[in-house]
Amino acid sequence: MYLSLYGNKIEVKLSKNSTTKSLIELLKQGDITYYADDYGNFEKVGNIGHNLPRNDIQITTKPGDVILYQGNQICLFVKSNSWSYTRLGKINGFTISELNDLLGIGRGSTQITISLE
Repeated sequence: MYLSLYGNKIEVKLSKNSTTKSLIELLKQGDITYYADDYGNFEKVGNIGHNLPRNDIQITTKPGDVILYQGNQICLFVKSNSWSYTRLGKINGFTISELNDLLGIGRGSTQITISLE
């Protein structure tokens, strides 16, 4: 799966669970574009306009984690947080500073497109 924002296309290595299977099926119908906002200076979060099945467990996120929250919001983490989430995948290969820049942390609302290619 890929995230496109600020002219960058970022690969997400997906987790294997029923949530990601449902997300892939949804993306086969077309890309999803949504707006995400900064939250707590540790993530970008936004409602994707679709409900996905949840596999929530108590986890501590790490930078680069892509998480489903409340079944319809995607969180892109640049720092850690502990909560009950469903893991969607991981953005690999970037430092925290690079993730901050790529995700536009501190720049307000960001348009993000999720795609399979």
